[in-house]
Amino acid sequence: MLSPNLILLSPSHAGIFDFPTYLLGVIFTIVFPGPNSLYVLTITSRKGWRAGTWAALGIFVGDGVLMMAVALGAASLLNSSPMLFNMVRTMGALYLAWMGLGLMRSGVDRWKNRQDVSGAIEIRSYLDSVHPSLAALSLSLTNPKAIFFFVSFFAQFIQPGFAHPAYTFLYLAVVLQIVSMSYLAGLILAGQFFLRYFHRHPHCAAFLWLLVGALLIAFAGNLLL
Repeated sequence: MLSPNLILLSPSHAGIFDFPTYLLGVIFTIVFPGPNSLYVLTITSRKGWRAGTWAALGIFVGDGVLMMAVALGAASLLNSSPMLFNMVRTMGALYLAWMGLGLMRSGVDRWKNRQDVSGAIEIRSYLDSVHPSLAALSLSLTNPKAIFFFVSFFAQFIQPGFAHPAYTFLYLAVVLQIVSMSYLAGLILAGQFFLRYFHRHPHCAAFLWLLVGALLIAFAGNLLL
């Protein structure tokens, strides 16, 4: 027989409907490539696992702030004020495009200077000028669509009429954060491998910066749609 504490922690007692489907949806949503995961992988393969860990922390805090904003009604505010929503969305798109252009310039520089990767020529870009946690936090907070995603996604799994909806929301948010941090930890490990690989194959590093930069610019365009 389960202890009372374990029973209280079960999804059904948290007012969650169809928890396995929610968990599966969270996994697929997080694994699908996005700006946050691309940034963690890129910064780790460029600067090492410490930078990747800081970036993951920034994303953790940013997502936590967004989910708290949802709980406090920020989605209703953005929905009732198209001007505010468009302003935040435009800022997010410009930020993504700026970061993407910086990565592409870094890729071009690496391609031109591929014979010198020992550090004699320091390639400066946006990734070198801002602390990874701040850059990742900005990435997370400048995506207003994430607020509406949390609202629409979470609402599907909250039992109607549950007495403590705040507890249900917190439960769903904690599960999402655990899955997200586990995935980002895997990306940090992968990025650490790529860090060593790119020192031996600078052409591949240049191609990655160009690819990720182009993807971030594409995400910027999608954010405006």
